[in-house]
Amino acid sequence: MKITLIAGARPNFIKIAPIIKAIEKKQSEGEPISYRLVHTGQHYDKALSATFFEELNIPQPHINLEVKSGSQAEQTAAIMIAFEKELLTNPCDLVLVVGDVNSTMACAIVAKKLNTKVAHIEAGIRSGDLSMPEEINRIVTDSITDYFFTTSTWAGENLLKFGAPSSNIHFVGNVMIDTLLQNSGRISKPVFWDEYQLAEKNYILLTLHRPSNVDEEKSLIELLKGIDEMAGDKKIIFPIHPRTKAILGDQNLGLKNTYFVAPQGYLNFIYLIKNCLAVITDSGGISEETTVLGVPCFTMRTTTERPETISIGTNVLVGDSLQNLEKCFSEFLQNGIKNKGVPELWDGNASERILSILLLK
Repeated sequence: MKITLIAGARPNFIKIAPIIKAIEKKQSEGEPISYRLVHTGQHYDKALSATFFEELNIPQPHINLEVKSGSQAEQTAAIMIAFEKELLTNPCDLVLVVGDVNSTMACAIVAKKLNTKVAHIEAGIRSGDLSMPEEINRIVTDSITDYFFTTSTWAGENLLKFGAPSSNIHFVGNVMIDTLLQNSGRISKPVFWDEYQLAEKNYILLTLHRPSNVDEEKSLIELLKGIDEMAGDKKIIFPIHPRTKAILGDQNLGLKNTYFVAPQGYLNFIYLIKNCLAVITDSGGISEETTVLGVPCFTMRTTTERPETISIGTNVLVGDSLQNLEKCFSEFLQNGIKNKGVPELWDGNASERILSILLLK
């Protein structure tokens, strides 16, 4: 079996890493399987992509399509054009896509139009919010996928409602957690740890990247000032995306607790999550890692595609209101976290389950 693996953005690399390890294990056992790793170039800044290949021991991609940035339509179209040429030159039995970025949808469409089977890892998750580009990517990808690999039974139920055949839906667990557990002994302090006098539980980790939170300068500054004040005597570590940094410019915001740092590599970032008092974020994926690590997470969104991180894990959905964040954070300081558990099959073995299933196809 020849598999083409697609990686386009930072979360993809984290999900692809254990799949490659599982393929190489099957190869060592004599299974007739090979892979070709295609990097679409959707994330092209070294801090956002290349370091993840290095840290997670992912082999250099066989090809980088180097599509880079652009509007949603421009980037999707560029990926499709480049990947069509790649797949025609290097045909395979299966194209495996992960997650919900533009590369996921674009490469799935190209594969199906070239009569190549598609497997989708992290299939079936839904936020119900069509204003999110990722939600459209999920729906389109799942509408043409052949083999669905899910992180939860809830995701499988979404696929059944959508009309996917139950025989092709496989609840395997979470490959993000495979990577987390495989690298738990390798995480390391970031270079600024001692300089900022960080210690276990004396800081809050902040990440913001969604356009609704960062694209409007005035509201972004108000949000940062509100979180800074809310932190009390705790420090705030904010790995800031270059685009967000450009919006703020060089102005002095008068923040007394907040430290702006560069985007972090995987091993440093997980170290920051594991040792912080809490995470404030608008990311979906981080709530999976905080759930397994038992770290309180406050997600600044009105919807989530990962409800198990709330019902079982440590995640709290606080909406887009600073006042509600302050209320929920205050309750946490008084009463501690409400939940602390790990969802079913989030045990580090999802990738091996996926490969075992694919080899039977």
